[in-house]
Amino acid sequence: MMVAAFEGWNDAGEAASNAVKHLAEAYAGGGRVFAALDGEDYYDYQVHRPVMAAMDDVRQVIWPTTRFSIVRAPTRLLPGDAHEEPRDLVLVHGVEPNMRWRSFCEEILGLARDLGVGQIITLGAYLADVPHTRPTPVTGTSADEAYQALFDVEPPTYEGPVGITGVFQEACRYAGIPLMSFWAAVPHYVAHPPVPKATLALLRRLEDVLDLSVPTKRLAEEAQTWEAGVDELAENDAEVGEYVRTLEEQRDNEDAADLPEASGEAIAREFERYLRRQERRRGSEEG
Repeated sequence: MMVAAFEGWNDAGEAASNAVKHLAEAYAGGGRVFAALDGEDYYDYQVHRPVMAAMDDVRQVIWPTTRFSIVRAPTRLLPGDAHEEPRDLVLVHGVEPNMRWRSFCEEILGLARDLGVGQIITLGAYLADVPHTRPTPVTGTSADEAYQALFDVEPPTYEGPVGITGVFQEACRYAGIPLMSFWAAVPHYVAHPPVPKATLALLRRLEDVLDLSVPTKRLAEEAQTWEAGVDELAENDAEVGEYVRTLEEQRDNEDAADLPEASGEAIAREFERYLRRQERRRGSEEG
């Protein structure tokens, strides 16, 4: 399984790229980086400038690129089942390239073939008119009909400008590699990174889909602190506060309109997801 996110246009509030970073740090102390693309093939360094950093007391230039790491993540098969199986995840974290997008995608897919990757998940985040006080909406799509039925995702319907994530999705489709994509909606009025609440929402969706047990206690605390800070901003700025209340009313009305359509099967599926999340969190905290 490969999980990929790219900084830039596809990554509002750096929610998606921070989700991949969190996976690397949670399972392997930063992940074992085993490959990186040659940045000179894909990046304009006047747009994405390299940075000087101190690494082990040695100053060196860190070049923008796309890096690959691998982690072994524990999975829990069933709620209440103490048996765990490891799952290898190839994590792709990079910066949206400035040129040669098709070659960029082909190079990633070449590595995926070499590693025997059979499934790919891309993560993204976009700016939206959503209130920070409500659960972060996460949209899941896949062109694969089996995935649509199994993971409760929709066929893609978006039309318009795309970033590298959209181009990579099409490359996967032509390559015959099943792919799912999950996107978090980030409130546009507080999109300055990081936005831990959106990152947490993406990770919890990954938990559901992959039966992963992701340690998220620290991130959940950061999300609460972030939300409290935005609450304070809204309280101290009458215009922002009024706008947030308008968004809350709009969101609540949309949720209420959807309630009559909820079937018993959909409710049971959502309750099962809740039980799985609770069991994983208890296991993570005990570990």
